Formats: sequence, structure tokens, C-alpha cells
Amino acid sequence: MLEVLILSLIQGATEFIPVSSSSHLILVSNYFEFENQNLMIDVNLHIGSFFAVLFYFRKDVFNFFKNKNLFLKIFISSIPVMLMGYVLVKYNLIEHLRNIKIIGWTTIIFGILLFISDKSKSKKKIDKNLNYKSAILIGLFQVLSLIPGVSRSGITITAGRLLEFERVEAAKISFLLSIPTLAAVTLFGINDLMSSGNLNFSLLNVLSIGFSFIFSLLTIKIFLKFIENFN
Repeated sequence: MLEVLILSLIQGATEFIPVSSSSHLILVSNYFEFENQNLMIDVNLHIGSFFAVLFYFRKDVFNFFKNKNLFLKIFISSIPVMLMGYVLVKYNLIEHLRNIKIIGWTTIIFGILLFISDKSKSKKKIDKNLNYKSAILIGLFQVLSLIPGVSRSGITITAGRLLEFERVEAAKISFLLSIPTLAAVTLFGINDLMSSGNLNFSLLNVLSIGFSFIFSLLTIKIFLKFIENFN
């Protein structure tokens, strides 16, 4: 129970800020020798984050149906990471990437890249400047987030800043892109939950989803306010 609470706090606090949630889950679990941290728990923690971003941006989600053009751009941007993610999970390749050395190097490299990208000029807006070319480029950058240590929000914000979107606009693009990506992870996780016959295991999953939802929702609110005033 305590392990799930700690992991949920880490997931909720790191999913939407530009640091890798997966790498922090792996590092903390390895350091404290947690028994409950594995890919399945990671998936369920991401389900909580998905519900949180869906709830927070519920008005924008409903506007997708009024603004089909934006919805199509977001969907197209998400296709590369979903396809590559499926391949990695299908052939069990993702486990080969879940090690401390890879996390260390990717954290350093992509942290520096984020720092550099934030120096770019800020003038573009989502409603006026997010065309299909920009959406595809950001989507391709997002594929890198499948590597532990590469933050999904961090790499998409980096891409948005390199394309000269304003800081808050780049963050909003990152949040909107998380919806279809986390939705795919959610469907995968729910399928495993339904096929699980172990009540205790199912209870842990429900708790991890609930705690992750709460901490993710708080992080989204705080981060959007923070990023208006700081780099």
C-alpha cells in the first residue's frame, strides 16, 4: 500500500513536467527495492494520469468535436509513438531499455536539449500556427519518450519550443498530445486488469490509478501556473 502511494505520487508529479516519470519510477523502486514496481504498475499509474488530463481539459476535449482540424492534427501526431510503443511491447523490447545507464544518459542529453530549446523565440500560437507539418514533427519527437529517461512532456515541449511556440502554448500542445497516447496505454492496462484473476493485484491497480489521478491533477494545475512566469 505504501509503495503504491509513493509510486503514485512520483507518477503524478513527474508525468506532466519535463522529467521522465518512467525513469523516476524505476530509479526510486530500485533504490528502495520496491516489490510492486513493474511495467504493469507503470501502465496503471499512467491510467490515472490519463483520467486527470482528460478531466482537466474536458472543455478542450469536447471542443475537439467542434474543431475537427485540431483533433486530426493531435491524432496524426500521436500515431508514430503508439505504433512504435506497440512494437516495443509486442516483442518485449522495452524491457531491454529499462536500465539505469540508459536513464542516466538520456536524462542528461535531453535535459540539455530542453534547456537549449527554451532559448528560442516565442511567438507562435496553437490556433494560428499548429499546422500539419508542425504536428508531425512534434509527433516524431514524441517517439523518443519511449526510451526511459526521455520525458514525454519534456520532449514534446522541446519540439514545440524549437518550432518557436510560446512556452505556455508548447506546454498545452504537450498536454493535448498526452490524451491519445495515454488513452492507448489505458486501453492496454484495462485489458490486463480485466484478464487478471488475482483480487489483491487488482486492488493494487485500482489504488494506483486513484492516487495517480489525484497527484496528476494537482501537478497539471500547479505546472501551468508556474510556467507562465518561469522558464
